[in-house]
Amino acid sequence: MTVTALLVSHDGARWLPAVLDGVAAQHRPVDAFVAVDTGSRDDSASLVRDAWGEQVVHVLDSATTFPQAVRAALATLPPLSPDPAGDDEWIWLLHDDANPDPDALLALTLAIEEYPDADILGPKLREWPSLRRLLEVGLTITGTGHRETGLERGEYDQGQHDEARRVLAVNTAGMLVRRRVLEELGGFDDELPIFGNDIDFGWRAAQAGHHTMVIPQAVVFHAEAAHRGVRRTPLTGRHTHYQERRAALFTMLANAPRRWLAWQVVRLFFGSLLRVLGYLVVRSPGEALDELAAVLSVYSRPGHLLAARRARVDRRREESDARSLLAPVWLPYRHGLDFVTDLAAAATNQAADVAERRRAAKLAAEPPAPSGAGSSRAPADEEDEFLQDSGIVAKFVTNPVAMALTLFAVLAVVAARPAFGTITGGALSQVPADAADWWRLHVETRHPLGTGTDVPAPAYVLPFALLATLFGGSTGAVVSTLMLLAIPFAAWGAWRLLTVVGHLVDTRDLPRWVHVWGAVTYGLVPATSGAWGEGRFGTVAVAALLPWAARAALGFADPERDGRWRAAWRTALLVALGAAFVPGVWLFALLVAAIVFGAAAFVAPRLLKDRDAWGPPVVSLLAVPVLLAPWLLPLITTGSAPGLLLEAGRLPGDRVDFVGLVTGRLGDVGAPWWLGALLAVLAVMALVPRSTRVPVLVCWLVALAAALVVAVLGWVRLSLPVTETRPSLGLFVVILQGVAVIATVIGAEAWLRRLHDGQAHPLWQRGLAVLLAVFAAAVPLGGLGWWLVDQDDALTRTEPTVVPAYMEQSSQLGDEHGVLVLRGSVETGVDYRVRRGDGVTLGEDEILALADVDPDFDAQVRALVSAPTASVVKALGDAGIEYVVLPSPADGAVAAGLDATAGLDQASAEDRSTRAWRVDRPLAAADVESRTSVFRILLLVVQGLAILVVLVLAAPTLRKAREDD
Repeated sequence: MTVTALLVSHDGARWLPAVLDGVAAQHRPVDAFVAVDTGSRDDSASLVRDAWGEQVVHVLDSATTFPQAVRAALATLPPLSPDPAGDDEWIWLLHDDANPDPDALLALTLAIEEYPDADILGPKLREWPSLRRLLEVGLTITGTGHRETGLERGEYDQGQHDEARRVLAVNTAGMLVRRRVLEELGGFDDELPIFGNDIDFGWRAAQAGHHTMVIPQAVVFHAEAAHRGVRRTPLTGRHTHYQERRAALFTMLANAPRRWLAWQVVRLFFGSLLRVLGYLVVRSPGEALDELAAVLSVYSRPGHLLAARRARVDRRREESDARSLLAPVWLPYRHGLDFVTDLAAAATNQAADVAERRRAAKLAAEPPAPSGAGSSRAPADEEDEFLQDSGIVAKFVTNPVAMALTLFAVLAVVAARPAFGTITGGALSQVPADAADWWRLHVETRHPLGTGTDVPAPAYVLPFALLATLFGGSTGAVVSTLMLLAIPFAAWGAWRLLTVVGHLVDTRDLPRWVHVWGAVTYGLVPATSGAWGEGRFGTVAVAALLPWAARAALGFADPERDGRWRAAWRTALLVALGAAFVPGVWLFALLVAAIVFGAAAFVAPRLLKDRDAWGPPVVSLLAVPVLLAPWLLPLITTGSAPGLLLEAGRLPGDRVDFVGLVTGRLGDVGAPWWLGALLAVLAVMALVPRSTRVPVLVCWLVALAAALVVAVLGWVRLSLPVTETRPSLGLFVVILQGVAVIATVIGAEAWLRRLHDGQAHPLWQRGLAVLLAVFAAAVPLGGLGWWLVDQDDALTRTEPTVVPAYMEQSSQLGDEHGVLVLRGSVETGVDYRVRRGDGVTLGEDEILALADVDPDFDAQVRALVSAPTASVVKALGDAGIEYVVLPSPADGAVAAGLDATAGLDQASAEDRSTRAWRVDRPLAAADVESRTSVFRILLLVVQGLAILVVLVLAAPTLRKAREDD
């Protein structure tokens, strides 16, 4: 047996000395050596000449591909023996950045004797220069073209993969291949100039009946210079990913079995488009363009693929078992799940990472603590380390925090049991029949509601429509999910926010049970305030989103510029989503930003000169109106600006007074007032400790700003077309409760530190601490217990039906089948509403509340109840009114006048005290027909693009984290 080492080099002078020494130090020396240098600009060729002599080095131009270099080297060797039986010549392929262990070749040659059927053998590859991390122990490929090694990212070599086995392919760095097999298979494919030729060659070899073995006892240390971008060649340039992905696509399509080819063509094409979107999501536009270019390169040249497939058919054996060596079919889906998990973890951990970096900087600036100072934290650290090394089930069952929060989530869902199924009542109107109704409402410029209106649909209609589409068109599932999961989601967000605040406020972690108290207490705010029971889904949604938005805004303090700008886009997205339910979220954010910038002008004026310091918060606030453009701009231009001071849901609004503001109650449906009063007392007591007084005062300043806004809004009255109301204050109740929770948690840390400082404390101090602890425990326990037991809320009350069922069915036939509902009398005044379609549904109620009264139609209704004539009846038909209903108790004078009017036929009603008439005139609905203007379409396009851009910019960058691994 003879072994010829074949080395290919290109600008590898930084690695070649070690590589050449490694080849020379082999315990089983090579029998011959040949090298090809592809136009190196450094001393690569000279280094090889000095080590092995002038005659073994062959210099080619820089455009030479790896397959061409190998073919050129083989051409310099003596021809093969014509007798295959006596042929035992092997080629050992080496890269200029792959350093073999001294026992590498010996292990490979010994494996030839142990596995005589093997024609290709490969070593175990470990990372160079770390030397311990595994890179490859054999290769295969998934159905999506992913290069699969079977290793975890950053996995260390501990002998866990040291069993020799058959594989689809091995890396060309250290590959030992029988020369006759290499030449019979035509060497490496010229279509794969630098990447992917190892898998393609192994796949072709397996189809031809040859065996490939990986021998882990042979070790080669590989720097992967081209793959990692450490070395750029004319073949890769700056687009390494393009070459790798193009090679993967070509390999899959050139080698796929004929019966799977059509499926693979479609799968890889659309899968690559999804990968493009994925790269955009993680803010890697360069990789996205490379991915797209790779698809176009392969799919635009079908002739090359057909030629490659014909060449492979000639060498393929029918009994080939190559398919069994491919990756399992489920593996790509696991990779997709891993990607989503990584993305979610990076997104949720960003603020904690910011706090941890600032905390570490603060620790570095402080003098080292005495040796015994950190002893109290040692058991917790050891416990954390144990949990990190355990599985997810072990982490859960041994973590009291996870158990407590999970128990709270379960109890919250149990307490929210009325939300199972369809719910309506209070501020919550009935949902439309299908998701298409919400999409129509979002797209329309003019809505066929009432007498027709141009008031825009509420901004939350878009996320509701998206969710309903994901739920298979079920609109009820959207509202039920919101009301069921908002409180656990709010508690989770509060937990993560308090964790970050704990890192930022002090270098010592807050006790976990204090975090749990704060998370549960805040999570219950939507229920205890009465927002949940009154169906005020806008306040409920904002309460769930606020801690996440605050946590994202903490990223403005990130020391890294990129982190601050990512925080800007995340904050913009969350604030816009909150403002879709309660527009006051954006308005209050503007006020807070103005206060912060005003304070910075006096405290740190240099920050205002740094664009990367003030730019992110400013951009985040300016992006909100762009994200909400299809709602905000028409709202102002149609004269419906009072909607900026209202929350989602139908009128009347909340009934917050001074006591409710202090105790966190919106009305009579909330928990007992004294639970909120206890929280207020705890927030006041948080001001006592000096060590945490500054951050607590910051919380109180935010509360003061909210209180001042409430005081101003208390004098405002909104004159809507149908009624007069005052601005919604539910948002500020949530804000005040939230800052009270944060202040209490921060103050609790100082109180606990004082009690555990090892000193004796007077009895009154210990008694006060016990009393405060009892107060603190009573707030969440009392609130949760009340919510579990008391189910007397608006969502459990049945609303009476006014319109007969057959009229409801008729109104669904078209906009011209409207129902006019009259209430009151001539003496006391008559009001009216028009029912069309499914009736007034969620989203439509707010449009009608802001819609101006049609003066012409209003005059016709006045004439109808006072002096009805045939012309009035005709006008009703022209306005698309088919029925007129006078609900119980019907006014006799009005009913008598309508009975005597020509064109109105009496209709039946389920309640005898309710009167109804049918309009016996041609029906039309020209004035109330749905319309969509070009300007509306333009706004929708702008919104869609803005959402896509913000999502991409807000997404975490995973590449850096993966490289760090």
